[in-house]
Amino acid sequence: MISNLRQDPPARLEVWGGVECTVARIQDRYRNQIVETGHFERPDDLNAIAALGIRTLRYPVLWETISPDNPAHSDWRWHDKHLSRLRELGMAPIAGLLHHGSGPHYTHLLDPTLPDMLARHAERVATRYPWINMFTPVNEPLTTARFSGLYGHWYPHGRQTATFLRILIVQCRAVVLSMQAIRRITPAARLVQTEDLGKTFSSPLLQYQADYENERRWLSLDLLCGRIDRSHPWHKEFLEAGIGERELGFFLETPCPPDIVGINHYLTSERYLDQQLKCFPDNHHCGNQTHRYADVEAIRVEQLAQQTGPLARLREAWERYQLPMAVTEVHHGGTRDEQLRWLMEAWNAARTLKKEGADIRAVTLWSMFGCVDWNTLLVEHNGHYESGVFDVRFAPPRPTALASAATALVATGKFTHPVLGRSGWWRRDLRFYPYFQRNDERPALGKKPRILITGATGTLGQAFGRICDIRGLDCNLLGRQDMDIADASAVEMVLSQQTPWAVINTAGYVRVAEADHNAARCLRENAHGAEVLAHACALHGIPYVTFSSDLVFNGSLGRAYVESDRVCPIGTYGISKAEAERRVLLAYPQALVIRTSAFFGPWDHANFLYHLICKLSAGRQFEACDQVMVSPTYVPDLVNAALDLLIDNATGVWHLANQGGALSWHEFASRVALRAGVATTTLVKTSAGSRTITALTSERGLLLPSLDNALQRFLRDRKAA
Repeated sequence: MISNLRQDPPARLEVWGGVECTVARIQDRYRNQIVETGHFERPDDLNAIAALGIRTLRYPVLWETISPDNPAHSDWRWHDKHLSRLRELGMAPIAGLLHHGSGPHYTHLLDPTLPDMLARHAERVATRYPWINMFTPVNEPLTTARFSGLYGHWYPHGRQTATFLRILIVQCRAVVLSMQAIRRITPAARLVQTEDLGKTFSSPLLQYQADYENERRWLSLDLLCGRIDRSHPWHKEFLEAGIGERELGFFLETPCPPDIVGINHYLTSERYLDQQLKCFPDNHHCGNQTHRYADVEAIRVEQLAQQTGPLARLREAWERYQLPMAVTEVHHGGTRDEQLRWLMEAWNAARTLKKEGADIRAVTLWSMFGCVDWNTLLVEHNGHYESGVFDVRFAPPRPTALASAATALVATGKFTHPVLGRSGWWRRDLRFYPYFQRNDERPALGKKPRILITGATGTLGQAFGRICDIRGLDCNLLGRQDMDIADASAVEMVLSQQTPWAVINTAGYVRVAEADHNAARCLRENAHGAEVLAHACALHGIPYVTFSSDLVFNGSLGRAYVESDRVCPIGTYGISKAEAERRVLLAYPQALVIRTSAFFGPWDHANFLYHLICKLSAGRQFEACDQVMVSPTYVPDLVNAALDLLIDNATGVWHLANQGGALSWHEFASRVALRAGVATTTLVKTSAGSRTITALTSERGLLLPSLDNALQRFLRDRKAA
């Protein structure tokens, strides 16, 4: 059944939202992203989405969650509540019925009866919610067929072209039958058919393989549009896979072209194939029956720099189908600045295409509440969380900078932020594999918006400089000779000259053991200097970040400290940091104050772990106290989280430490030595007074990975450094 109810395109590009809702079966286990991100238990999430101004939302009405045990028994309670709330809020759902799933346990993707069963579910959904008029019966059928039938990631874990094509036919038939069933209830219902769209490039030798994959990428949409006849390049492949003319004829006789073609595009969607295996990492080596080759991200190959990206792929889809389109997923699992850059690249691509005359309706902020373990395609349970428009590590979920972007795009179609002054990493030279590497182009200093970072020679200052460079965040590092942070006139002069968009203060007096003998200097650098910067940033309206310490606590509480615990320092150093916090927040309540503890990094030679490994490796004695418990914090994690909070406009006091890391210095030393494979025979346990706990945890949200994960990366990064 073909829908003739094409709506006129909106005058302006719309902003849609989406909730990651995959229910994937892996062997005999099911993963439900709605549960894993916590949205299942948070009905107020919908209020937060509506507050952004979003009025169209891709939302699950998934078969597996409604009729998990018996197709005749349905539990609508959760969906009744949430869909009713969506309607009250004035949001139109695009109802998804099968999202990277294989159906309930009583069916599977190779089951010839699955299309009819899904159609019956679709009919029940349409009957229960007759006001819903947009549907995605099966999300990304081609992608699901590849992951389930060709690559073996998801059930039924097939690894053959015949399995892939059979799964594809089953899913596309399910789309057609489901839309027929829905339109019997809601004649005006529209099909929003999503698919991940990329492209394969190659060396000349492997052009045949690239051509094969580039025809394959259209198969789901070609089936639904009734294009796979005897002249189609893949017609013979279907027949050789055991799919008969009659099955293919079904799509010719009952085409179901999308009312809106939903294009999903990710940085990994475009591939490059090359037989020069030595030029690429081993984990990318693969092959076909004829050649061995590397299969890598096309964005990492310089010669393809002008041929990749969402604009090129959207233009191809428009030219091929001439059907209304939308970008139905925009998500990037990187840092906040890169998330913003990826969103705006997709937005600008869609806007450009719309200006060229294409009927493109919307761009969808996907993963409103993030996703879990998609970096391993859900096959591993690592709890790897990628935040989205909201960060669910907070209660309630905390709006990120993407939320500000959404609000601005809804209201004006425009969004600006200083981090958008640089391209995403996929557009910078650092992305290229060494074989294709050209000289890295350093940005000219000019008057680009920059972050001003104090403490240029310290561990934190150096780490910020290094990581800002990696993230494409222009910055200036200043040492004492460049600006005395305790001199108000010097600070004002520098801020007026450099006009930074943010200031990060990592400067200060750091010799804890000597602070009592240099109290005046310690207080001047730690408290007065931080206060001077706060006053100056408040005057100029510049976001300001400064660092505090676990030593604002005396360790007698008996548990790890959270942000709201009363400060109770002992010693000059702790007093100077507590006083700095008080003065900074009094001078500039919008400042961001980060408390951290016992940080260690791979790039400096002054930290506890560097001396530990060096001495134990040399068979020399190393002493570590077992009476003081701290929260070891990996500097790269600390810096990345601080930058994300800065970009999100976070304010107030935050505790940043790696999770699960409350342990004594001796326990810390023992754990690291064990992981590093270093003998501990010369590790000496010492005791000094009663046991104290200055470890930090957070009541605002645990942003850093586990300490075990951090130690694994520390040893790897230290070796590389």
